[in-house]
Amino acid sequence: MLTQQKQDLRNWKPIIKAFEAVLGKNGVVQRREELITYECDGLTGYRQRPAVVVLPRTTEQVAEVVKICNQYSIPFIARGSGTGLSGGALPLENSVLIVTSLMRQILNIDLENQRTVVQPGVINSWVTQAVSGAGFYYAPDPSSQIICSIGGNIAENSGGVHCLKYGVTTNHVLGLKIVTPEGEIVDLGGQIPEMPGYDLTGVFVGSEGTLGIATEITLRILKSAESICVLLADFTSIEAAGATVSDIISAGIIPGGMEMMDNFSINAVEDVVATNCYPRDATAILLIEIDGLEVEVAGNKQRVTEICKKNGARNVTSATDPETRLKLWKGRKAAFAAAGHLSPDYYVQDGVIPRTQLPYVLHEIKTLSEQYGYRVANVFHAGDGNLHPLILYDNSVPGALEQVEEMGGKILKLCVQVGGSISGEHGIGEEKKCYMPQMFSQVDLETMQWLRQVFNPKGLANPEKIFPTPRTCGEAANTSALKQFEGVERF
Repeated sequence: MLTQQKQDLRNWKPIIKAFEAVLGKNGVVQRREELITYECDGLTGYRQRPAVVVLPRTTEQVAEVVKICNQYSIPFIARGSGTGLSGGALPLENSVLIVTSLMRQILNIDLENQRTVVQPGVINSWVTQAVSGAGFYYAPDPSSQIICSIGGNIAENSGGVHCLKYGVTTNHVLGLKIVTPEGEIVDLGGQIPEMPGYDLTGVFVGSEGTLGIATEITLRILKSAESICVLLADFTSIEAAGATVSDIISAGIIPGGMEMMDNFSINAVEDVVATNCYPRDATAILLIEIDGLEVEVAGNKQRVTEICKKNGARNVTSATDPETRLKLWKGRKAAFAAAGHLSPDYYVQDGVIPRTQLPYVLHEIKTLSEQYGYRVANVFHAGDGNLHPLILYDNSVPGALEQVEEMGGKILKLCVQVGGSISGEHGIGEEKKCYMPQMFSQVDLETMQWLRQVFNPKGLANPEKIFPTPRTCGEAANTSALKQFEGVERF
């Protein structure tokens, strides 16, 4: 049943006219049927229509829109492509959604200094496409890179397959032009890797839209490796695959990427994508990418193969040509989509654990799966311990969403208990804010709030995200996850 929305007593006519004066009529969306498109991000279990959606194209337009919101004390939320999985772009009731999807220009490419300047609506994969002809690429590569935007990557500090060796988004951002929550245009960082003073760029990346809106981003681009090799090793046990991950790192080898998929995920991918690369009877597979100088790759390939076989790998295959490498990665990149073909709905988590805890945590997830009666497909960045368990369920069954949320909450708590984190790359958003006290003390959380208040004194920029609030969390958060959001429609 849908919750009844509060009555909006605000007079929106002068506000909409002010927006139209800045953006034109085509830059303002207000019809109820059109607003449905924007009522959720990738966390589709929670939905709320904004009052108005605006579509700026320039930094100056964003600044003017934010000034109007500040003048009328209207909460605003920035949104990119809407692929986020933690509800970070979930609108509030009677809020303005500032959508940056039309800000999609690559403003400058400086190959000599290995950097590029882009607007926030630029799609992640477009950056590499723009520079690949000259032998460069952009390293952060979320699985959704063909549709997710750089602005969203900045907000959530997104990672990807290659974050093990090359780091997450923050490691590739040199500078930012931002619009503060009061509508001022400010430059953070710069054109060089190391800037004096406070690292405000590092503070902003991963702040999930609570400190302002990035409108121009200066990114570091890397020279493509001389040689790349992808190995696929299949195992008869999760424990053996997990031990292999630790042994490879212990041997001083840092692969460009190292991913693990369990048997359920393997078969889901083969059913949907049909790569014909993944052995269906394997309990787990490892995808290991080695890059660098040709002689270095050849040596590491041999060492990695030996480590895999020492830990019981049945087969280790490799590919060096681009077409076959792409085919090996295709299944991993399509794992989330494949899970969508197995079940009407799925709920994905994003915890991080120490690599040595992989076998134990996967065993506990299996136990929770049996306890709750929901199947779980495990796909994760094995190299840095970033788990992505996908809990399969049917949202049309009454109470199913609440049950999988509770199960997902227990997985997050388990990650913290073994020395990990409640998020690796999806962010906290609306979904995980009640679990922040699992990781941080009250003093920690208050300190973070002080920083937020410096940038966002009125609390208008993406309010009620990241930090727990009594209205939505309360003591119940210690035993069950996110039972009900006030004013948010549940589906």
